[in-house]
Formats: sequence, structure tokens, C-alpha cells
Amino acid sequence: MKLSLAYSPCPNDTFMFDAIAHGRIDTEGLTFDIHLADVESLNQQALEEKHHVSKLSFHAFAYVSHQYKLLTSGAALGRGCGPLLISKDEIPKSKIEFCLIGIPGRLTTANFLCTLAFPEAATKKEMVFSDIEQSLLMGGIDIGLIIHENRFTYQQKGLRKIVDLGEWWESKYHMPIPLGGIAVSRELPIEIQEKVNRVIQRSVAYALAHPEMSKDYVCAHAQEMSPEVMQQHIALYVNDFSVDLGVEGKSAVEQLYHVALEKKIIGSLRYPLFVGE
Repeated sequence: MKLSLAYSPCPNDTFMFDAIAHGRIDTEGLTFDIHLADVESLNQQALEEKHHVSKLSFHAFAYVSHQYKLLTSGAALGRGCGPLLISKDEIPKSKIEFCLIGIPGRLTTANFLCTLAFPEAATKKEMVFSDIEQSLLMGGIDIGLIIHENRFTYQQKGLRKIVDLGEWWESKYHMPIPLGGIAVSRELPIEIQEKVNRVIQRSVAYALAHPEMSKDYVCAHAQEMSPEVMQQHIALYVNDFSVDLGVEGKSAVEQLYHVALEKKIIGSLRYPLFVGE
């Protein structure tokens, strides 16, 4: 059976999916038509039900839960890995609500966290995540909401952190921060959904056991990123939760949606959320 599989060109995704892309593992008879796009494009494509299997922000999943389930493998979730609010000039937290904030997409979990932490900060400009630092430097925005490898590069460009939204989440809810996960179409037979979950789990486990094998694939899609930043990126976003969310990981995702529903940031969800439930 051939399935459409979409994920980002970021190092954590190319690292995790290299074994699938290059036939290094048993895919249990499944084949994949692979598509790469930035996270907000993936979120928008999920709204259109463009792929059978797709990486997406956990925030975005709330709007497609009637069409997709979450896998327990392939997720970006952990501690000390949340998005940051940064600026060129010093800006106190009390002034955030009066600033123009560059965000990496409306449906990103980063934007959800920003809305949760600073509900009055409503003046936002959507942009590709990799353009945010430059826009700050050029004065196009007052504050940048950064994700991915930008958390490793902003200080080198003379930019400063205002608040770490991951730390804010962890201190308030005492759970790891769920950033992005893998969704599979509910229209697929349950046995295929479970097979996809096993295959992706196998791919992640292979990547962690043989990190050198994915190097060329990661580098090919990492643009001008230095090897050091690529390694930092992978180390931060690929962990035990990526292999299997487990009880703690699932609880963190469920907490995210509980808060989102309570605050009326999202509407209804379709249950079960996860494959295998």
C-alpha cells in the first residue's frame, strides 16, 4: 500500500525519517510518497487533508482531529525546547501586548503558547520562521516568536530573549511541552494506522541507533545550517518521546488540549486522539 507522507526539511524530521526515505528498515509492505514542506505549510495541508500521514503542530491537530489521529511515535516533545520571544532592543514583558509580533504561523504550537501566555498580545504578523530574525534586525517587527534552529542562532545576531515560552509552560503545568506530532488519516483501516505507527517508531529507533546514516540526508535539507547547529537541533527535538510518547507524553498533549478548550482557543476534539486507543 502506498501512502502520502509529509514532514519538514528540519534536521529533527529528516533525521527521524531517513530510514524510511532510504529503505533502511522493514516497512511491513508500506511504501511512501514523500513530501517536504515547512511546518506551517504542513499545518495548512493537513486542513486540506492532503496527505495520509503528516507532521503537524499539536495546535494545528486540534482543527483536524475529526480527520486524523495522532501517532505515538515521531513527535517533538520535551523539556527546555520551547519557542522563544526575542527582540532587538530590550522590551519588558509588560509591553509585549503593545508590540507587533512576528509569528511562524497561526496554527503553530508556538503561536498557541504565545496566545496562552500573553492573551492581550493580538497584533501579529505571519511569516516563514526562518525570516523572523532578519525582520527583527531590519525593524519590520518588534518581537519575534522563534522556533527550530533559530533558538541556537539569535544571540549571535545581537538579539535578546524576552521569555522562553517552553519554560513558562513547564513551570505553570509541570509537564513537558508538546510541539509537533505525526497525524494519520482516520479513513485508513485501523490496522494500517497501527502499521504506520510501528514503521515510524522503527525509523526513529534506527536513527538514534545509527546517527551517522542520516547525515547526508539531514545536510541536504539543512540549507546553510552549521554542523554544530544541526546536531544541537537533533539532540534537542529527538528524544525518548519521539520513539514513544508513553503515558507522560500523552498526558502532556492532553493537557495542552484541556487548556485550549478551557480557554476557548480551540473548538471540539474528536476522540480517541491517539492510534491504538
